[in-house]
Amino acid sequence: MSRLDFILEKEASGSKARAARFTTLHGEVKTPIFMPVGTQATVKSQTVETLKAAGSNVLLANTYHLLLRPGPEVFQKLGGIHKFMNWDRPVLTDSGGFQIFSLPNARKMTEEGAVFRSYVNGQNVLLSPEISIGMQKAIGSDIMMVLDECVPSTVEYSKAKSAMEVTHRWAKRSLDARGDSPQSMFGIVQGACFPDLRKRSAEVLTQLPFDGFAIGGLAVGETKEERNDFCELSASLLPRNLPRYLMGVGTPLDLLEAVHRGVDMFDCTIPTELAQRGVAFTSKGKLQIHRTVYKFEDQILDPDCDCPCCCSYSRAYLHHLTKTEEVLGWHLLGIHNLYFYHKLMKDMREEILSDTFASFYERKKEELDRTDNVNPSFHRLKPSKANRKKSLGDYELIENPAGEYWSVRQKSSGEVMHSVNDPYLESKQLYIEQSGLSEILRSSSDTAPLVIWDVGLGAATNAMMAVRCFEEIEVPRTLKIISFESDLDPLRLALKNNGKFPHLFHKAPWELLKYNVWKSDSKNLIWELVEGDFAVHFVQKEIPDLIFYDPFSFKTDSSLWTHTFFEQLFDRLRNSSRLVRLYTYSASTAVRSSLLHSGFWVGRGLGSGPKSETTVAYSGKPNTESELSGLLGKEWLSRWEKSDARYPKNLDPAQRKEWVERILSHPQFVSK
Repeated sequence: MSRLDFILEKEASGSKARAARFTTLHGEVKTPIFMPVGTQATVKSQTVETLKAAGSNVLLANTYHLLLRPGPEVFQKLGGIHKFMNWDRPVLTDSGGFQIFSLPNARKMTEEGAVFRSYVNGQNVLLSPEISIGMQKAIGSDIMMVLDECVPSTVEYSKAKSAMEVTHRWAKRSLDARGDSPQSMFGIVQGACFPDLRKRSAEVLTQLPFDGFAIGGLAVGETKEERNDFCELSASLLPRNLPRYLMGVGTPLDLLEAVHRGVDMFDCTIPTELAQRGVAFTSKGKLQIHRTVYKFEDQILDPDCDCPCCCSYSRAYLHHLTKTEEVLGWHLLGIHNLYFYHKLMKDMREEILSDTFASFYERKKEELDRTDNVNPSFHRLKPSKANRKKSLGDYELIENPAGEYWSVRQKSSGEVMHSVNDPYLESKQLYIEQSGLSEILRSSSDTAPLVIWDVGLGAATNAMMAVRCFEEIEVPRTLKIISFESDLDPLRLALKNNGKFPHLFHKAPWELLKYNVWKSDSKNLIWELVEGDFAVHFVQKEIPDLIFYDPFSFKTDSSLWTHTFFEQLFDRLRNSSRLVRLYTYSASTAVRSSLLHSGFWVGRGLGSGPKSETTVAYSGKPNTESELSGLLGKEWLSRWEKSDARYPKNLDPAQRKEWVERILSHPQFVSK
């Protein structure tokens, strides 16, 4: 029986969001709830008084750090963390598993536990399940976490499975170590980004007498889409009658998405950590107060907030405090951010209880996604002369943090072309190598021209990789590349700075911009530019063999990701006597579902950077063994059936039923 007396008060219609309450040793907790992180028995820059005034009810402290300093003896002597830090409300303690993960080169993993070197005195320290729970008992927290082995969410299957199994064994040892303590304990579901491992982990842990469950191993390398998908999957596997806790997440938008997927509890350092850097979350969007634009703004931070920061201080003053690195600036912005987080959680709870959360979710998503550095409606600043060359129209160049390559970013949306990988390497892997372009061109059995549709020319990375591939192998077969693009400024900007984009060291892109076509000296390579909306112009072009489907983003090219457009595209392609293959960077459930509904056969594409998979679609049944084995199967279908994105949200009940029936009857699944 749970020690928390958990009561599920309401589940929202049209959403998995839920409101609940439970009772700890130090008071009642109402969910959804955000827990500020007080790693070392203090929330950075805040006092217990400011925390309570902001609405904080549960704090998180860290076993690993408190074990090293001040140590268990201090808590045992002084009567636990509540008296120690003058906090009379609930405390949850992390076990130290994430800190083990964060020290990959300074610890040694064994079945017994993790041995690491103390940053306090340099001595080797063993953190085992028994030691972790013993420390948490000394701390006297209301909720203890089992010790787990956390791995990157992008890790290979065998390592994810091994870490999950260690976590299960340590979970049982943690429960044994708790003994008859009245403190509650949560198990932690692991399994990285592998559905079968997540299911197995939940299956094993829910057989044990935990008082709640945490979703671990997310926000450690996966994409946002993957995080949402695996959060939803994991939450769906956990008991309805116990609290669900998503560890280490996140931004206000992350919290909204996770509550929508059935999560109750959250912690993250973001509100106070970003406050130190001069970042504030407001009803108008995320503001970066360190920016010079705020230097003379004599208005409050957020007109819709009544926190002490917003009631008394101007943006100009907060800008000054941030630029001079005064602790007061960190303190004030931290107060505001915590107010914002707690108000968001309170609003979500009220919307769930009134059964209006679904509409609130749709409305709030857009608000929480706003930010002052990408929305020109906030401010318009003239760039410095030194940076003007790096900007053109709505686009600018950015260098990746390691200084390894440059990318193009759209100012209005904040979207970055090839945001996480070297553009050259990503294009070569996802489009050139995955499509087998070299092998197709070398094929002596087919002398007809090979046609590629390059959808989303951008900075011409994919098209130029195809050009380079053709030139390297020198084959007699003709290659025709048709690039579609509605805005040529990204290519113009990249050519203006071609020293930062080595793939453009070629006369082809210059002539393409000038004449809308370029031909090689041998006339065997033709590159044509179609300027305008792809959805309008594709019907006028010859059917391709390959499609490099790389529209800039879901935000800027949203119409190209809808099922309506995919149906038009499929109707055009299925008239081909040859199989057409489409390669795209997205692996979202919504995109794959729309492709399947339109008639495409859909498979798993190669991973790229933090993405464990991309997507390949076919105009008919694939004709090679490797392609057939890569098709989405029952495992994906099981995830799809539980997903929020299994069909477009604007469908009526009859259309939703039709959508589901069409997916389930797709020959790709029927034939398996």
